[in-house]
Amino acid sequence: MSRFAPEPEFSHGQPTRTGVLVVNLGTPAAPTSSAIRPWLREFLSDPRVVELPRALWLPILHGFILPFRPGKTAHKYASIWSKDGSPLAIWTEKQGKLLKGWLGERHGDSIRIAHAMRYGSPSIETGIHQLRQSGCERILILPLYPQYSASTTATVIDEAARVLATLRNQPALRTLRGFHDDPGYIKALAQSVQRDWMTHGRGNHLLMSFHGVPRYTLDKGDPYHCLCLKTARLLATELGLAEGSWSVAFQSRFGKAEWLKPYTSTVISELAKKKIGRLDVICPGFVSDCLETLEEIALEGKADFLAAGGSEYHFIPCLNDAPEWIHALGMLAERELSGWLTDGKNASAQKNLTEQTLLRAKAMGASK
Repeated sequence: MSRFAPEPEFSHGQPTRTGVLVVNLGTPAAPTSSAIRPWLREFLSDPRVVELPRALWLPILHGFILPFRPGKTAHKYASIWSKDGSPLAIWTEKQGKLLKGWLGERHGDSIRIAHAMRYGSPSIETGIHQLRQSGCERILILPLYPQYSASTTATVIDEAARVLATLRNQPALRTLRGFHDDPGYIKALAQSVQRDWMTHGRGNHLLMSFHGVPRYTLDKGDPYHCLCLKTARLLATELGLAEGSWSVAFQSRFGKAEWLKPYTSTVISELAKKKIGRLDVICPGFVSDCLETLEEIALEGKADFLAAGGSEYHFIPCLNDAPEWIHALGMLAERELSGWLTDGKNASAQKNLTEQTLLRAKAMGASK
């Protein structure tokens, strides 16, 4: 039995295309314990997510976390689940479709877009095979993580490499490392804040909350902490914020180990006790609203702020499908695809070339 996955059916007349696989973290299929348990198992079994020795970690995972945590997590997911499903799944799919339209207008039929999740469905393997079936011989892996870290971007690239190892006829591969300081991304963030302020008024303080990671990752050389701080500085500058009117914190702490500080929950309580007035909170490290933004920040964060004596709390949504974000995402893709894309104006010339290739192949005896 071959160690390689089945190849797409070959045809001399099939045009060569370029593919983009948009990848986000992932989400369970339903807000239930039975759906969350396998998703959580896949996520927490990744050695890049939890760097403890397997002999130590796996018994804890299977003996203490998986039997009990899914029930608690299901309750959280149920609080933000929509009639159409998981917000993260909805926004990621929509971003892929909008990116397809944006690139399609500029580059014609030469490009294909698929979306995938690092954990859950649709998988990176499914996405790569989908692009290969549509004739993509060049693929850009585009993780939707602005700030690179080993536990996010790197594990996406790991999985893409694993999938390619199963292919006999591998496509050319490019990867996006991150875009923490990309001008388009920063402008999109600033415009989303300004648009929110125009609608809901402006708060007295802006808290930028990023997803947390264990403190030891910084000591081992992971650049994530520094990249988050740079994003925050650039956004504050773009918004023209005065010193002291904004701050940075890190959320989603898990386990007893020290994580990046200051913790978001601590900062929220401290700001409430200072009687700062209205607190606005944004999560620049997430491009799509999800459990960590809608439940942890919008709901839990508000409860913590009010319980600590704060007066008004306002969550600013993620970029989601904002036009300026889709434009920035398209520009990022174009930059990484430099030399691969066909200008839409040359689509007819490319079609003629494909047809000539098919005619030559048939003249030499090819059946398809």
